[in-house]
Amino acid sequence: MRADLDAAAPENPVALTRAGGHSAVVSSLALTLAEIDESTPQPDGGVIEKGTDGKLNGIIRERQALVTDLVPVATPEQLRPSHVANLQALFALGITSIIQAQDTIEHYGEWEAIYAEHRGNLPRAAVQLTWEGDAAMTAFGRRSGDGDEHLRVGAIKLFVDGGFTGPAAYTRKPYQGMGDYRGSLTMPAAAIHDTLRTAHRAGWQIGVHAIGDAAIDLAVESLADVLRETPRADHRHYLNHFTLLPDTETLAAMARNGIAITQQPNFTYTLEGRYVTYLEGATLETNNPLRTPLNHGIHLALSSDILPIGPTVGLYAAVTRQGRSGRVFGPEERIAMIDALRGYTIRGAWLTREEHLKGTLEAGKLADFIILNENPLLVPEAEILQLRVEETWLGGQQVYVAPALEETDS
Repeated sequence: MRADLDAAAPENPVALTRAGGHSAVVSSLALTLAEIDESTPQPDGGVIEKGTDGKLNGIIRERQALVTDLVPVATPEQLRPSHVANLQALFALGITSIIQAQDTIEHYGEWEAIYAEHRGNLPRAAVQLTWEGDAAMTAFGRRSGDGDEHLRVGAIKLFVDGGFTGPAAYTRKPYQGMGDYRGSLTMPAAAIHDTLRTAHRAGWQIGVHAIGDAAIDLAVESLADVLRETPRADHRHYLNHFTLLPDTETLAAMARNGIAITQQPNFTYTLEGRYVTYLEGATLETNNPLRTPLNHGIHLALSSDILPIGPTVGLYAAVTRQGRSGRVFGPEERIAMIDALRGYTIRGAWLTREEHLKGTLEAGKLADFIILNENPLLVPEAEILQLRVEETWLGGQQVYVAPALEETDS
């Protein structure tokens, strides 16, 4: 809360953004600089929180840029060392490929500079880009898939709703204990549809951030309309997150139109408290559904999102459906370990049209692999979280070895 920040830094404005980028907590001085007080109107698509006393508590959901935009922008040269270090740290988690959640066409050149300098010593990356209008994207001169096996242009990233940590995801039913509040869309439905149509017609792949069931319904309906207007074989559009299970009609439309999912089962574990606080009944039990979309024939890839955790947490949650407390959510949504491993490997490679290059250990493919201390197919469920990465290899070259092994070798 802002009182904590005020006590820690009474003479300096402070803004701390939560992992995921959907909310921030700021100090009183930061609010003053941003000219935000109790009379400030609520921003479209966001929330400036107040406590039970009616005073600002310092938390801003989805529109934290009202304050964070006041922070001086760091130069690429200042950020580059930490950017490289963060990417290389992923090897210790057993991650050899990523889809970068979001970036701009202006900043894509920095990715190219970094990957040119550190070629072969960074996880392979596909960078999702913010849609900046048809003219700007045309002038950019590239489309989804352009690049090479180290770095390529990813899908267009379009936010339909906010994050769940707010909560700001757009839901059919009101959140538990929050009156008639159902979250919100990031922009009017007509603008979402127009962006999807324009990007699709321009040949882009589209990755849609959709967390709430109402947001998922809208995204699928819009994508289905766009595909009906302008059919395109093998488009590989997908929904990212897919947290609240939609109805059978929406699932059938996804299967019929080839709309895929990239899911984060680790959220069932890490966000358990949020789900229990704001959801109830079947909506709570089926959070981050896995088995149901697979049963409908929907392509399901798995990932960790932006959290600095390895796939083992997601593997554990996918197989057990357990939260941090040990509570099991919707056991019917469990999947087998082999399906979870495929979600993190070959099904992820499919999203970037690289299933012919990676995702399985086969002759002729890139030799990207990890060595674990135990076989995940044989380890007891209770011990999945204890799986450790001992070595990581990229293109047949060792890029990480666990410190304990390094000491043994020496």
